[in-house]
Amino acid sequence: MKHFSVLKLTAVFLCLMATTTMQAQEMELPYKQIPPQPENYGPGNLVSRMIDGLGYRFYWATEGLTEKDLTYKPSEDGRSILETMEHINTMSFNILLAPDALPYEKPANLPSYSYEELRTLTLQNLKRASEKVLGSSADEMEDFKVIFKRGDQQSEFAYWNMINGMISDCIYHTGQITLMRRSSGNPQNPNVNPFLGITKE
Repeated sequence: MKHFSVLKLTAVFLCLMATTTMQAQEMELPYKQIPPQPENYGPGNLVSRMIDGLGYRFYWATEGLTEKDLTYKPSEDGRSILETMEHINTMSFNILLAPDALPYEKPANLPSYSYEELRTLTLQNLKRASEKVLGSSADEMEDFKVIFKRGDQQSEFAYWNMINGMISDCIYHTGQITLMRRSSGNPQNPNVNPFLGITKE
């Protein structure tokens, strides 16, 4: 019964995220700049800050992309910018679900989002994930789990795997987008400053 409830909760959660995407677009997107720093270097605050850094980088790496940019790929068998954004979006669900130890099950048919929807949903996922881990103690983070579900099979990993896995991977792929958009002829805003987390107007 508990297993059914968790799956049901996950399904409802993902549906709500998808249906509110368009509404979220009407609001100002998070991570135009990095939020104020936490009060201390507690474990949850450190991970929250890592997610915030990713959010800021992703915001500006994907800001103002054109159709030409979105279809650009460095090689015939490489991912395009849009496909890379889709990959990051999938991992953003992993990042969001892990603090609640909820399983991620990749849909049989992935939703088809527009560039604007994809960007909005990813940024909203990262912002909510950051808020979930903010202020968490080491003991509380022991309950965070990375859980994958495929059919009747389910695998579970410690949150350590999220840090060196999805969070680091998303930062890596965001850097690829920055590089690819430059090659496409539309470089990222030169005023982006990840160190300070502020972009000059």
